[in-house]
Amino acid sequence: MCPDVFTVEAKSSNGSCRHLDVLKHLNLTENNELFSMTRPGSAESPTKVFLDVLLYAILDMNEKDQKFVSYVWIDSWWQGDDISWNPDDFCGIQRIYLPTKLWWKPDVTIEEMIEKDKADQSPYLMVNSSGCVILRKNMVVVSTCRMQIDKFPFDIQSCTLTFKSVIYSDEDIELVPSGDISWNLEWSRKMMRTQSEWLFHDLTMDNKTVNNFGFNQSMLVYTIKMQRQSALYVANFLLPIMFFFCLDMASFLISDSSDEKLSFKVTVLLAVTVMQLILNEILPSSSDMIPLIAVYCIGIFSLMMLSLMETILVMHLKEKDSASQDNEGSSNQLTEESCDFEELSDEQREAVKTLTLLFSCRKEEGKPGYWTGVAKTINRVFFILYVIAASLFFAFMFFGWKSDENNTANISGN
Repeated sequence: MCPDVFTVEAKSSNGSCRHLDVLKHLNLTENNELFSMTRPGSAESPTKVFLDVLLYAILDMNEKDQKFVSYVWIDSWWQGDDISWNPDDFCGIQRIYLPTKLWWKPDVTIEEMIEKDKADQSPYLMVNSSGCVILRKNMVVVSTCRMQIDKFPFDIQSCTLTFKSVIYSDEDIELVPSGDISWNLEWSRKMMRTQSEWLFHDLTMDNKTVNNFGFNQSMLVYTIKMQRQSALYVANFLLPIMFFFCLDMASFLISDSSDEKLSFKVTVLLAVTVMQLILNEILPSSSDMIPLIAVYCIGIFSLMMLSLMETILVMHLKEKDSASQDNEGSSNQLTEESCDFEELSDEQREAVKTLTLLFSCRKEEGKPGYWTGVAKTINRVFFILYVIAASLFFAFMFFGWKSDENNTANISGN
């Protein structure tokens, strides 16, 4: 912060104890327009504006609109011109408070900010005896933040708040960090009131100069890193889909001859489709890559779809077995009837012999239980392959999400 000792020798005011006497001593009652219109300092060097940013709350993170809403405290101070005094001459008055509209202030703004600040601002700023002007304000910052949601809901997001002057170049205003960023990080953690569904991890700062529209500007870039608290998503989304998959596997115990098995699988598949629609309302449609949670849903949906198709095939084979048994009965009946019609013509007898030979060639396939045995074999082989494919898929998803948890551990350790 600003030093509390005066740097310029001031005139005696005969021990006056009123703040008004300090204003008169500094000629602020007569020349306040000069202080409100002119930048302090000289043209030979820029005015150094010291900036301190503390994160007070994480209010919201909108993945669909790529917006980050935070509540921050911003302290800025700079050295004024000819406004120092000796506190001993004014009964120990160390500081005075003046209306902000009557004083020059740096036009510092946040580059990512997309909505006007709605928080009420203090109408005063503080001037201490050393001539340091201190402006403190709190802001509800609605800023744009490009989010990487490929690891949703186990993701870590980094959003930046870039402070810069609207019009002044780096020859006029130089933004300077107040000190070590670790102090800001420590106090932000102590002051944090709410974090929504996010866990605040780290706060870093970078001081740089960037060319904007033909002239250089001084910037301070604060990067806020936070991790999503995923317990609610696991309980309300990932686990229900897993339960649906378990129900689909349990459906292998239902008899294939029952139509209820087919309707059961279709119902479970539709339930997963509903969960996918809910996910579509959460995630942005302009993501650079498919999130792992979408791969999770699509993978389980595909496995359950294959399971449904296998059930349809097995039921078809069993139905074919029933039909072949009916055809065999018709063949036997035809043979018996052919023996009773000795009076048939030679052409008719030849047709009967042809039909009898045709049914005899298909006797192996048409004997009772043939297609049922094939269906059971397919069912066993498919179930084994189904379990293996599901195990490999879940292992892939686990290690995909686990890699992001390792990054989180590294951040926490730092």
